[in-house]
Amino acid sequence: MKNNKIIQRIFWIFLLALLWQILFWSGRFSTLVFPSLLEIGRTLIQALISGELRQQLMFSLSIILQGILLSLFLALFLSLIAQFSRIGASLLDTLLAISHPLPGIALMPLVLIWIGIGKEAILFIIIHSVLWPLVLNLRTGFSSIPAIYTLVGKNYGLKNLSLFFQIMVPASLPYLLAGLKIGWARAWRALISAEMLFGAINSIGGLGWYIFQKRVFFDLPGVFAGIILIIIIGVLVEDFIFSKIEKHTVIKWGIKL
Repeated sequence: MKNNKIIQRIFWIFLLALLWQILFWSGRFSTLVFPSLLEIGRTLIQALISGELRQQLMFSLSIILQGILLSLFLALFLSLIAQFSRIGASLLDTLLAISHPLPGIALMPLVLIWIGIGKEAILFIIIHSVLWPLVLNLRTGFSSIPAIYTLVGKNYGLKNLSLFFQIMVPASLPYLLAGLKIGWARAWRALISAEMLFGAINSIGGLGWYIFQKRVFFDLPGVFAGIILIIIIGVLVEDFIFSKIEKHTVIKWGIKL
């Protein structure tokens, strides 16, 4: 099943790449705004070999991982409070209704004033983008747990924290993983937008800053190289990291959505 999925994905990517190259060969578009895949690939490889893009990639990934981990911790903490407190649940539902539809980019002017343009500002935007999908999915997962699960846990003497982490979190893991997938995608969007706005940090910058610089100098192969690298990382994380986690947890346990 997994091999078929990977083969299908490679086939469609190859087909899209071929379509791109055919459009380039047709001569209908200027090479300045529609570069060939060979030129984009050459630019990507050169940028990785020189270390320029590799350094910015590692910078971006480190911020995303920090943001996702902090968001996961906060989501579990808020969900724990809401699960055992009616006031906490009411407050969290209100915060979800207010914050979940609010795009992170709308907060950037305030972040610039309150926090500045450092790494902390980008982390704030990422956490805002990732936290609420995680909380929403966890709340949905908890409400979907069969009552027999918690009753069995209580019969074994589990209370509060033990019940939460040994019964409720594992039982709602499919929802948590779905929230992490959504959060991962939203983290990339928040990161690229923030880096383009805030610019280089500690003279390094990230993928968003790299793409922005290439656009300023009208280096379209460089812009597409940065975009393609983001896509490659997204596909690798989806097909290998998340799929591995699902294989060894929710699929193995028979609780996949």
